[in-house]
Amino acid sequence: MPNPKLNILYVLRAPIGGLFRHVLDLAKELEGRGHKVGMVIDGAHSYIQTEEWHKDMKQHFKLGIHTLPMSRLLGFSDFSNPFALNKLARKLEIDVLHGQGAKGGFFARLAKPKNTVALYTPHGGVLNYNKKSLAGKIFRFIEKILMVRTNAMPFESAFVKREYLEQIGTPKFPNPVIHNGLAEEEFLPLKKPKKTYDFAFIGELRDVKGIEFLIDALAELKNTKNKSISLVIAGSGPLKQTIEEKIKFSDLEKNVTLVGVRPAREILAMGRCLVIPSLKESLPYVLLEATAACVPIITTNVGGIAEIFGPSADNLIEPANKEVLVQAMSEFLDNEKAAQQLAKTRFEYTHENFLVTNMVDQIENLYQACLQKL
Repeated sequence: MPNPKLNILYVLRAPIGGLFRHVLDLAKELEGRGHKVGMVIDGAHSYIQTEEWHKDMKQHFKLGIHTLPMSRLLGFSDFSNPFALNKLARKLEIDVLHGQGAKGGFFARLAKPKNTVALYTPHGGVLNYNKKSLAGKIFRFIEKILMVRTNAMPFESAFVKREYLEQIGTPKFPNPVIHNGLAEEEFLPLKKPKKTYDFAFIGELRDVKGIEFLIDALAELKNTKNKSISLVIAGSGPLKQTIEEKIKFSDLEKNVTLVGVRPAREILAMGRCLVIPSLKESLPYVLLEATAACVPIITTNVGGIAEIFGPSADNLIEPANKEVLVQAMSEFLDNEKAAQQLAKTRFEYTHENFLVTNMVDQIENLYQACLQKL
């Protein structure tokens, strides 16, 4: 007997980055399987949501894209939003409320109506706050209270699960690790453009991405190894002006090109090697995309990155260490053939373990299992 078709509502604060990519992948696949999906996002801040954006997204969210004011930290709307979300969920006859990220998980679990299940995927969230800070203590206390209103907690990485169990406690409900996945077309070969660069960086320009270490490493390599060494940086963020000033100060204006926010595969095709010297991560999509594109990668052993690298995890480097980064980049320049061979190994591992159909199979089964327990 086939499983019943579900009405699913995703709740998240900001429709950007890897978290939104995860929700969009789920929505596309679940809609294709006959389920109906809706989404609730923050309506108080601008995320460059044009009319074209809404028109394109609506085809994947048959139950609509709804907005509520969601502040990053605690705010007045946190008291009214659960009531508004509960009303919306009842109106749409929602079977599954799935909160993504800290705020999404907070509202989804507080708002769930009778005969509805609530799931929560952390994506780091409250785990990133200092344990000794007031905000960290408050958020961890709230997490412990909300456990009684949680039907399941799928984690995107074993790393985040370990952190959650250590900081919050062991849940009494299902809490599997379900890795993010990629579509088959993302494993197709890249089309190389006319202009390419030695290295590429893709990501938000903020402290935890370690991009300042990359600029320092590039400056050292330019002075000691190759004056024409090149880097393309794709992304935007609070450190943009600082990075531009650092590039100028390091005399790298002819070596570094900033192209703003662009599609990942476009930039992966432009760089011979992707460098992501992160200081903190969960399970970054850009590294999954790079492995699927068979691109050589230099990155750090933080968060769940080792889970992506699998058998080649020994090649991950120490974070916040410029000299180690310089050595890894130098080794790539000296032996690109070896790096490409390693990229093929990662490609095979990713294709075997990180398909979007596998991810959605597991999420869909979890939804059904939770509903059967009501």
